Amino acid sequence: MDVYGGNDEESTELRKLLAEVNDDPDNFEVWEKLVRTGESLEGGINRNSSSQAITAVRNVYDRFLGKFPLFFGYWKKYADLEFSIAGTEAAEMVYERGVASITNSVDLWTNYCSFKTETSHDSDIIRELFERGAACVGLDFLAHPFWDKYIEFEERMEASDRIFAILGRIIHIPMHQYARYFEKYRQWAQTRPLTAIAPAGTLTQLQMDIENEGAGYKAGRNQAEVERELRARIDNYHLEIFRQTQTETTKRWTYESEIKRPYFHVTELDESQLANWRKYLDFEEGEGDYTRIQFLHERCLVTCAQHDEFWLRYARWMLAQPGKEEEVRNIYQRASCFFVPIALPQTRLQYAYFEEMTGRVDVAKDIHEAILVNLPGHVGTIVSLANCNRRHSGLEAAVAVYQAQIDLQIDPSSKAALVSEWAKLLWKAKGSAEEARQLFQKNAHLYQQSPEFWTAYLRFEIDQPSSSESEHTHYDQIKRVVDEIMGKKALPETTVQELVTMYMKYLLERGTKGAAKEYMNLDREINGPESVQKLTKTHAASDLGKAAGLVNGQPPSMRYP
Repeated sequence: MDVYGGNDEESTELRKLLAEVNDDPDNFEVWEKLVRTGESLEGGINRNSSSQAITAVRNVYDRFLGKFPLFFGYWKKYADLEFSIAGTEAAEMVYERGVASITNSVDLWTNYCSFKTETSHDSDIIRELFERGAACVGLDFLAHPFWDKYIEFEERMEASDRIFAILGRIIHIPMHQYARYFEKYRQWAQTRPLTAIAPAGTLTQLQMDIENEGAGYKAGRNQAEVERELRARIDNYHLEIFRQTQTETTKRWTYESEIKRPYFHVTELDESQLANWRKYLDFEEGEGDYTRIQFLHERCLVTCAQHDEFWLRYARWMLAQPGKEEEVRNIYQRASCFFVPIALPQTRLQYAYFEEMTGRVDVAKDIHEAILVNLPGHVGTIVSLANCNRRHSGLEAAVAVYQAQIDLQIDPSSKAALVSEWAKLLWKAKGSAEEARQLFQKNAHLYQQSPEFWTAYLRFEIDQPSSSESEHTHYDQIKRVVDEIMGKKALPETTVQELVTMYMKYLLERGTKGAAKEYMNLDREINGPESVQKLTKTHAASDLGKAAGLVNGQPPSMRYP
């Protein structure tokens, strides 16, 4: 018997699939196959399976749900499996993990509460679980399966007061089947005591209205007649609640009817679905009810968990609410640790800025470092880390980040970009254009083929301030860079054209008397017909020669589009 359980063939297949998910952890199809394989060990896992097979399938589920915690159906399957293996308590532990991972799943809470009603004899404990579920999913537009299960439980308990109280909560909630619940509530209200069917203040006000209108006891009417009148008015009061709920439901139906996938999946949502969620959030935020806004954001983030824009939107909205710092932190942590792909680091950077804002600078730096472990050489993160160090430890600390990261990089374009950012730091933060220029000049020979480097270098020189006294010096420094660019056959033709065009714009905007002549010559050389071009032919011949693997640019040059 293998350590994984099952026969040799099953064990080999399990090992193979585990290796595949290790190599490609985002491949959902392999994960699904792994779960199926684990469940089918030894003909299907049950309490009589070997300890090795049971351990193996538990490990598979734990890893799968650690990677995809929003798949509510797999939590249910895992809980059922544990129930068959180890009984009620083990299944409950899985359900608890599930509702902690996806707190707003109507299906999972309904399943959990149903399981509890079937395996527990303590009505208070069951009721407590239902109330936890109601707090998590009660406002969902499609919460009717949960509410039905709650009412069904109380009917079994023959707790009519509790059923009526539950219905009294539901009729205020805009949801898909609101009318069904209202009809049931209205029927029950006919046989309930007056004090149970309207708030005390409302009841008192209606009684006063009846007396003031001459329809009460003072008009000689008996108790039964007055009560009928009062019940009729309370019914109208309920009808007004119904109309309000109907109006609120209709408003939301505009957006709810467009939601094609209300659950999480690894496949991408199309743009129309994303646009609908944006509009729905705009609407709910405009309504101004904190609880409903928060609930809709959480719902959205099940469906759109892998879209960073919705995490950022939620965090920004929460940050605008007073005293919600810990809630904001929780949003960023969930996004960064579980849901937003590392390839989209902006959410993690925003999290770092938030922690810096709250005074936890070391945490902010650690977040940057964690991004770079997974995305080594990510220029935006390195620049952000350097600037964080500059803000809190001074310019030299920022320079140290650039120096260390440049040494670590293999990709020339990343190195070039970091040198450019380092130069920008010296120029903009330190105020030393000369040190920045020396850094560019010192590194120019290392980045002959880097568009990023030469674009930054030329833009740096063009952006330097000038006056009538210094305009010739300014022009000479720019011209020196342009000459180097035009003489570099290693740079892509399109890059050279873009940079020369940038220079031509400079000539017209800030050039001296001879600028027009130089401009026209350059315009001919890069924009003229092929027969009069100079720049393009030189670069095209070089590029073509490289592409063909030929010496001296043979065959004859031709212009690339």
